[in-house]
Amino acid sequence: MKTSKRVFAWALAACMTAAAFAGCAQTGGGSTTSKSDNTTSTTEKVDTSSVKQIYFLNFKPEIADKYDAIAKKYEEETGIKVKVSTAASGEYETTLTAEMAKSEAPTIFQINGPVGYQNWKDYCADLKDTELYGLLSDKSLAVTSGDGVYGIPYAVEGYGIIYNNAIMDKYIKTDGAVIKSMDEINSFDKLKAVAEDMTTKKDALGIKGVFGSTSLKTGDDWRWQTHLMDLPLFYEFNTDGNSITNCLNAKTLEFKYADNYKNIFDLYTNNSCTEKTLLGSKSVDESMAEFAVGNCAMIQNGNWAWGQVSGVDGNTVKSEDIKFLPIYTGVEGEDKQGLCVGTENYFAINSNADEATQQAAADFLKWLFSSDYGKKAVTNDLGFIAPFTSFGDNEKPSDPLAKEVLAWMEKDGYKSVAWTFAGIPSEDWKKAFGASLLEYVQGQKEWTAVVDEAKANWTSERENAAE
Repeated sequence: MKTSKRVFAWALAACMTAAAFAGCAQTGGGSTTSKSDNTTSTTEKVDTSSVKQIYFLNFKPEIADKYDAIAKKYEEETGIKVKVSTAASGEYETTLTAEMAKSEAPTIFQINGPVGYQNWKDYCADLKDTELYGLLSDKSLAVTSGDGVYGIPYAVEGYGIIYNNAIMDKYIKTDGAVIKSMDEINSFDKLKAVAEDMTTKKDALGIKGVFGSTSLKTGDDWRWQTHLMDLPLFYEFNTDGNSITNCLNAKTLEFKYADNYKNIFDLYTNNSCTEKTLLGSKSVDESMAEFAVGNCAMIQNGNWAWGQVSGVDGNTVKSEDIKFLPIYTGVEGEDKQGLCVGTENYFAINSNADEATQQAAADFLKWLFSSDYGKKAVTNDLGFIAPFTSFGDNEKPSDPLAKEVLAWMEKDGYKSVAWTFAGIPSEDWKKAFGASLLEYVQGQKEWTAVVDEAKANWTSERENAAE
């Protein structure tokens, strides 16, 4: 695939068109009356002179301070205050439910694709006439239902195995190294051979383990119960190129690639810089700090992680040394597998807000993704790969991991892995799976039990949603 737009379409078009078919239970919070017919239109622009404040509920704690700075700048330019509140890691849905019940509910919030739209459709204004939607480079990326547009993706992101090339170069120079170049790692078997050889040489390499901690603390286990789970979901449901749609509609999970999941999960935990018994107390920030100070050579995360690494006191990772590998699990044909690329977060505007406040929210989002200041902040501070036509070639992300995502997306002959986890039945399923993984890694549960429970919970979640 030679252009990012083609990858966008390949990875996400099915997800967007699936909104009308997703069958999730309605869980919208709050006592306000639904106004789902409200729209935020630019055809006859609403007067916003009476609006003093809009409220944005942010999903990503790691960039909360960046949004605070953006809000301050916007208020300086327009006089409209942007109140930014950030949910704790893993608690966005719970926080959103609580905030929507308040008299001053969020004006701008985020939905998790088609599943999130089904949960919050009574609170999502139609954005088809907004200027931001007009700037969207590929309209198939939006969350739609009927003729309406209810969620606009603000970034495309990618994740895989991040590695410190300086440590890997040091390993390659050791006696008996199983590779002579990182290009040779194109399968699970090769990755496993390298990781296990590095573990035997960890003292010489100056590391405590090959991989950073597999953070399984409640709320910090999303890299495993969601992101790593994407691989077996993609390969199980990508039978016709529509993995996300198929996953959304799947009443059962066969977990055909459970052994492949176990392959990489075991490799992470068996070659970690932290003992398995301690993983239940480890957070994402702690594991990223391990990578930043050079205690490990590899860690699974996404392009958003560069800020976490570079901002750590004592960081030793140079920007030119931070690279990506795909997550190899041992499936056939994975030598041409790319990174996991997609998006799970879409901006929505609260349809229960008055029309002027809705318009003010739409104006802020348009400013963020089209003004000179906003585009620089999106690219350099938030680290987004923004899917809008307002960004020129010289305004693409400059941080090294975003560049890596773009490079992998543009590799000829490689296919990105779609974010099929958008079709997972619910947050409850994810939480149960994460808890089960912790029991497994602590020796309290057999792998077969982990698999059986994941399958049973999937079935029960779908049955409950259908009632």
